[in-house]
Amino acid sequence: MIKINNKTILKQFSYMFVIATMLFAYLPEAASAAPITSRSVTLGSSVASASTTYTFLFTVPSVTPIKSASFTACTTPSGACTPAPGFSASSSSLASQPTNLGDASGWVVDTTTVGSLKLKKTANVAAPASAQTVSFAGVTNPSATNSTFFLRMSTFSDDAYSVAIDTGVVASSTAGQVTVTASVDETLTFTLGATTAALGALTPSTTGTGTSQMTVATNAKSGYSVSYSGTTLKSGVDEIAAMGTKAAATKGSKQFGINLMANTAATSTPTVGTAISGPGTGGTAATAYATQDQFKFNIAGEEIAFSNGPTNNNVFTTSYIANIDNVTAPGAYSTTLTYTATAKY
Repeated sequence: MIKINNKTILKQFSYMFVIATMLFAYLPEAASAAPITSRSVTLGSSVASASTTYTFLFTVPSVTPIKSASFTACTTPSGACTPAPGFSASSSSLASQPTNLGDASGWVVDTTTVGSLKLKKTANVAAPASAQTVSFAGVTNPSATNSTFFLRMSTFSDDAYSVAIDTGVVASSTAGQVTVTASVDETLTFTLGATTAALGALTPSTTGTGTSQMTVATNAKSGYSVSYSGTTLKSGVDEIAAMGTKAAATKGSKQFGINLMANTAATSTPTVGTAISGPGTGGTAATAYATQDQFKFNIAGEEIAFSNGPTNNNVFTTSYIANIDNVTAPGAYSTTLTYTATAKY
């Protein structure tokens, strides 16, 4: 039979209660940092092992002056920090002075901890305001592709990163690369809008006229060149003289010439042709064929139009003129001209 002394038990319980109360009263209060809000981080590149920028946006709830801050790369968001493999802050620098962290200038990077981006300003006494921005350059991403890592951020009231004010964490990730390839072949588009140009019945008192069109486009770096070749108008052994030098059309004289102009001014004789058109830019008539109401034809052939760079469609109108004198032999006069476009790569 066991006897229990109730008085003794009550006395011992009272001692225990006093001791527990005293212990509770003298336990120091654990430090508790406030959570940072509106947290985000933007990486200039998410390629594994790339050297890039890290820009942090966040809002601290406390108004205690910040003297240092850290952003530590870990494999987990909480608990003991296992450094994110390959992450390095050793070559980091401030891309710009932080915004609203306190003082507007004088902040410096601390690269002593490879796995943590750090900055500090010992002399800062200004309280943080509004939203904060901190941007680092020269940060090396973790080495694993498609790997999530966590940046644990803390602000401190000292420059030794020991007295935390506010804390938070943001997640980020490296990514694989997709290589997209495409090829662009060299192109040259050259079309003729008509295969004939009828100049009509020629008389000493009238100038025969006609037109044809050609369209040119290319992606060649140095553009294109269009040339022509062929003879003057002939009927058997008879011919109408080619205009070897640029000149105006003169009725009553033997002439055959061309240009690429809109010969449509009030004083134009004859009236024929249109200006260069189309969505492309840069196409132009060669000098010998670029004067209104002046015509030329070189029986040896030569360049008539060109561009000095790639262009969408340029539409040229070739104007043909022919004059005869009183002794020009009758007959059916004709010629075949060949236009050749060459891309200049």
